[in-house]
Amino acid sequence: MPSIDKVRSISVWIFIIPFIAVNTCLIIITQFHEFLSPGIPINPTFPYLDGEVSISRTVRNYPMNLIFKPAMFLTSFLLIQYWLNTKNIINHFEENHKHIKKIIFFGIGSAVLLILHSIFLGIKIDNDLYKFFRRVVMLSFIIFELVAQAYLINFLYKSKDKILPSINVLFLKIKRILIITLISISIIVLPFLPFDNFKFLKHAIEWNVFLGVIIFYLLTFLMWKKTN
Repeated sequence: MPSIDKVRSISVWIFIIPFIAVNTCLIIITQFHEFLSPGIPINPTFPYLDGEVSISRTVRNYPMNLIFKPAMFLTSFLLIQYWLNTKNIINHFEENHKHIKKIIFFGIGSAVLLILHSIFLGIKIDNDLYKFFRRVVMLSFIIFELVAQAYLINFLYKSKDKILPSINVLFLKIKRILIITLISISIIVLPFLPFDNFKFLKHAIEWNVFLGVIIFYLLTFLMWKKTN
């Protein structure tokens, strides 16, 4: 089935592009900040564990934004293609599935929100409403992404018998565990977001949720079997 092969190839790039872009920015800002941003010290850090710096702080300044923004625009385009091809796959196995509109709405919506986040990242406006808007956009991206993935996992499990020849069940199970974990972490952390006392914890969780979201797409590549 052509859409399965397209989803496989798109998925692996949705993992590779953000992973390389964000971690390249992290290396630049921690190892070469003396040349790029004198007077703004960033200590060597592994924020996935210590939460020393946020993703936003890592990627929003020059020249990191020249890496991050194009990467996110390309990722957004790939996300739209991913969800449109996923729609074709769902229709192939179960036409007019009851949740297909929700899957596509939240999936493509997450791509649009990522574009908005990338556009406004680094634009400094000293206005509380603007800052609130940026936080809402970023939080909404995560919510839309997790909701779309949850609906998709639900479809895959309920249609497992139909799609069994086309998938590797082990990676489907891992995907379900991952999405349950990400949703659980997001729900637990949500009440703590307004408080600055948990800054390092929030940063570490932000990095790991980001990693979890893109790993979902790597698992998608591994889950679908290549078709002839």
